[in-house]
Amino acid sequence: MSSTHHGPRAQGAATMSQAEYSANLQRATLSSSVGSALEYFDFAMYGLMTALVFDRLFFSTDHPAMATVAAFGVYGVGFLARPFGGLFFGTIGDRIGRRWVLVATILLMGGASTLIGVLPTYEQVGMLAPALLVLLRLAQGFGAGAEQAGATVLMAEYAPVRRRGFFSALPFIGIQAGTLLASVVFFLLTLMPDEAFLAWGWRLPFLASAGLILIALFIRAKLRETPSFIQLEKQEQIAERPVREIFTRGRAGVVVGIGLRMAENGGSYMFQSIALAFVTSAAIGMDRGLVTWGVTLGSLIGIFSVPLTGRISDRIGRVPMYRFGAVFMLVFSFPAWYLLSLGNEYVAIAVIAVGLGVAVNSMLGPQCAMLPELFGNRHRYLGVAMARELSAVLAGGLAGVLGAALLAWTGGNWVVLAIYMATLAAITTASTFLVPETRARDLLRTEDALRISETERDTATDLTFSAADGGGPGEGGGVRSHRAGARSLGALDGPSA
Repeated sequence: MSSTHHGPRAQGAATMSQAEYSANLQRATLSSSVGSALEYFDFAMYGLMTALVFDRLFFSTDHPAMATVAAFGVYGVGFLARPFGGLFFGTIGDRIGRRWVLVATILLMGGASTLIGVLPTYEQVGMLAPALLVLLRLAQGFGAGAEQAGATVLMAEYAPVRRRGFFSALPFIGIQAGTLLASVVFFLLTLMPDEAFLAWGWRLPFLASAGLILIALFIRAKLRETPSFIQLEKQEQIAERPVREIFTRGRAGVVVGIGLRMAENGGSYMFQSIALAFVTSAAIGMDRGLVTWGVTLGSLIGIFSVPLTGRISDRIGRVPMYRFGAVFMLVFSFPAWYLLSLGNEYVAIAVIAVGLGVAVNSMLGPQCAMLPELFGNRHRYLGVAMARELSAVLAGGLAGVLGAALLAWTGGNWVVLAIYMATLAAITTASTFLVPETRARDLLRTEDALRISETERDTATDLTFSAADGGGPGEGGGVRSHRAGARSLGALDGPSA
């Protein structure tokens, strides 16, 4: 191995005292969690409003089914913007650092969400209303395209090695908190008279995004750059052309990362948006406010299941934990959509809660550390952003548009939706057989996990876990330096965060 792999983690870590490290780990966790909460509050709220409000306020109501398809089309536009935001901000994140990108993305994403709350409706300004909605949705998606990738990379690079799965999953409690908050707020809003809700009540949660922006900015302004990026600067290894690297050396990681995300991302948006549109359609006619509690319960479960599955992945490996979630969704798809079609509101709540809390989050937990571990240090931010956001278009965005279209074309046939979800789960299950085990990988390595030989991988794994089990830290592509750096901070067991 090149000598550049020996010592960077230790040197970078040693620039901070134990107290500084603990404080920055806490700030990284909190800032990532607040950003995740804001992103998913906005996206979950937008999804709820799309299924039940935007089709009525921003499009002609002459053809209700087509208005629903159009509303989900605008929903999908946000996903189309995400890869471009990931490409733009991911490149900057690998060139100048993680911290300032996260400041820029929270401003763009939160600002766009706040402005949605002051938009005029179709009745007031005609076609200008959906045009403005599309514009702000594009800005929202552009900022979100790097926000979650940045939070993922930030925590993986700060986290103690042996507990990286757990610590990397902690900010994603923000996803559950944001989704939970959105569903609770939406339920409370549905208690309003319909006239007041459609006139001004729906605007309140978007306007409230401004408060979360200020909190996130305050926290992120005090955050230091990650030790891994500091060492890239010291070693003068920062990529001059990260885009070229990611689409040559890092392409395999991006493709596999997309496959891993198909069931997690697509399934999440199907349970949150398409399922609600399905069960509240005229054919089934469930109460929209009551069924939303399925999303609420799923988010409550996720607050525990995401860090739990991240922690389990520290013990048994990322791949086995991830595969469990994908197979669970594959098996669950047909029973879930059949039960949703029965018209029982309490059964629907349980199905949505299990789909989100167990199936989706059993993949999300290990994914938080797994995606950063797939990519080398020189283009990690961009690699994670591309894997996340291209999959967001193919899975999350397409789930809304295609799902709404399938509802309209088939008259609400549950079998078609079950086949679609099972297909997403099958793609992810297959992808888990293409990815190497990445648990405890040295994040200072500049090559991607998919590019190292089987011999190198086995050697590095044996040495890493030999040290983790209490033996002396061994050589092997920076394993000694990585763990020595963590030990020098007292971070091997993780400072309290």
